[in-house]
Amino acid sequence: MMKQLVLDLGAEQAHSLDNFAVGGQNAELAHLMHQFAERSSREHFAYLWGESAAGKTHLLHGLAATPGARYIGPDASDAEFTYAPEVSLYLLDDCDRLSAARQIDAFALFNQIREHGAYMVSTGPVPPAVLPVREDLRTRMGWGLIYQIHGLSDEEKIAALTNAAEARGLTLSASVLPYLLSHFKRDMRSLSTMLDALDQYSLETQRPVTLPLLRDLLLTAPPAESKE
Repeated sequence: MMKQLVLDLGAEQAHSLDNFAVGGQNAELAHLMHQFAERSSREHFAYLWGESAAGKTHLLHGLAATPGARYIGPDASDAEFTYAPEVSLYLLDDCDRLSAARQIDAFALFNQIREHGAYMVSTGPVPPAVLPVREDLRTRMGWGLIYQIHGLSDEEKIAALTNAAEARGLTLSASVLPYLLSHFKRDMRSLSTMLDALDQYSLETQRPVTLPLLRDLLLTAPPAESKE
């Protein structure tokens, strides 16, 4: 039983716009991403920046699930950087990691997207003006809206996890979530995965979700870091 739980802790949850933990400072951004998903935004370009695990990749993968969208990582192939008429939304992740050759490809893609009226959302760790890429590409990334994604505060993380637990009928003792934030990976993706594992472990052991149960489960948690 415990071996299976270890595997579950390492499982990746599907990213969507609906399971992005918004927080007070990201509400306008969440609304904007839904507009891009529907291709209803007046702006055709957006650049999202913020610290690691703030949710940039989460949002791009959520947008990539919409019809006519293409996710492009910094190590993507030539073909993925090529404009295609059937693709109306391009999602360029981790722009700071683009090689010199891929920066040229990205520059050309920006121009084609603008020419054909398609949409683009790109991401990086810092604003475009200080992004370590060629100057003409920085200019393209500043064409549209620029948003900073703010990481959730501990209070917002606890509130989001509490709501998720209540939605599945899971009762948590008061000390569980503060302890989890202090002793486990702090990004929402990992925390949500641990909540799923707690729910499963509680059902299988017929024990309530208390601090002793959490401590038992944390002993099985993998040490690897989780991407946003």
